[in-house]
Amino acid sequence: METLTLNIPPAVGLTDEQFYQLCVANEPWQLELTKEGELIIMPPTGGESGIRNSDINIDLGLWNRKTKLGKVFDSSTEFKLPSGAYRCPDAAWVKRERWEALTQEEKRRFPPICPDFVIELRSESDSLEKLRAKMREYQNNGASLGWLIDPQTPLVEIYRTGLDVETLNFSVDNPPQLSGEEVLPGFVLDLTLILNP
Repeated sequence: METLTLNIPPAVGLTDEQFYQLCVANEPWQLELTKEGELIIMPPTGGESGIRNSDINIDLGLWNRKTKLGKVFDSSTEFKLPSGAYRCPDAAWVKRERWEALTQEEKRRFPPICPDFVIELRSESDSLEKLRAKMREYQNNGASLGWLIDPQTPLVEIYRTGLDVETLNFSVDNPPQLSGEEVLPGFVLDLTLILNP
């Protein structure tokens, strides 16, 4: 099934509470809301995408468990970005001090914060151009580092604050290792397992 987009007229709009209740009432669908009012309905992931997402979150979670520098979130976490958009990256990380500055209610619902680090993993139903726009949106809302991983092309695009996007084209037989740089010190993601689920 493909991703669907519905336009919500500005006169109708959705409050934060209404969007939250809409998401709760429509599990297992994953819903996102753009700042322009487009309601994006994403189908559940397939097996290979699920394996890839899981491997990414395991690696990021194990690194974070050792460093205790922040909090790791999986693809079911909805963030309310400063722009007003609601987005669910495939993997995300927030610095500990930024997370701890939120209230308990903000932590419990859809955290009103842009992650410091995000990963989007392209699945077969994803448009590469829409994922690129989503990555730019994270960047414009304060993400310091982001990786768009496309196993189909295969390529990785690296999004950094204030810099042009870096694109790594590679073969599935010789994938790169990605460094968390100064944002995630010591974190390295080996794409070998991600590309061969």
